[in-house]
Amino acid sequence: MNLDFTGKCILVTGGTRGIGRGIVEAFLEAGARVAVNGSTDESTAKAVSELDAGDRVVAAPGSVGEVAGCNAVVAAAVEGLGGLDVLVNNAGRGGGGTIEDIDEELWDRVLDTNLKGTFFTIKAAIPHLRASKGNIVNIASVNGMTGVMKSTAYGPSKAGVINMTKCLAQEFAPDVRVNAICPGGVDTDMLQNLAVRKAGNVPDGYEIIAADCPQGRISDVSELAKPVLFYASDAASFATGSIIAIDGGETA
Repeated sequence: MNLDFTGKCILVTGGTRGIGRGIVEAFLEAGARVAVNGSTDESTAKAVSELDAGDRVVAAPGSVGEVAGCNAVVAAAVEGLGGLDVLVNNAGRGGGGTIEDIDEELWDRVLDTNLKGTFFTIKAAIPHLRASKGNIVNIASVNGMTGVMKSTAYGPSKAGVINMTKCLAQEFAPDVRVNAICPGGVDTDMLQNLAVRKAGNVPDGYEIIAADCPQGRISDVSELAKPVLFYASDAASFATGSIIAIDGGETA
């Protein structure tokens, strides 16, 4: 399927690395103009320079862990792009441990970025998305679909994103579609760090993580980016409130 986003304006939060960077690159390859968000001016500028896409990529730096940051990110994207057709809420933060390990600071840090940040970025963006009859793709996680040991901050934050997706799909219909992608194990810095904690090195750690996956492997970021583009496209025009696991069968 040829997904053409020529002329479309896209904002990807957490777009400087990992899954977000793969999503940004996929949208650029499909002809879109993309606002890239990173948590700092420096990380965002570095990504924009590396992408080397001229005026088709603009910087929208800021932390989505606070409401002022969410507002600033959306404002920069809309100003730089001249509008907004698709919002991809990808910015996220890991964090877990036993209930004894998780203090208020860790809880707030994870929930502020993953859940509050998603909500208030949507709130800032929705007037522009209503004007364009655009859509939203939230990046949740399989950890929000199932209970996972020592994931009692990260998992609930992503479960909240899943429920929020369903609520807002109803609230915004029929003008703005809202869907969520739930990745399983994806080869990113975050998963590499988890692998090292599990086994002391990435290859052995990935074997442990992939043991729960019927496909028997860790996915590449491109395998997440393609479904995001599909749900952001007119090919998915009747899909809203959908929660899709891209996890190699893990949740099955």
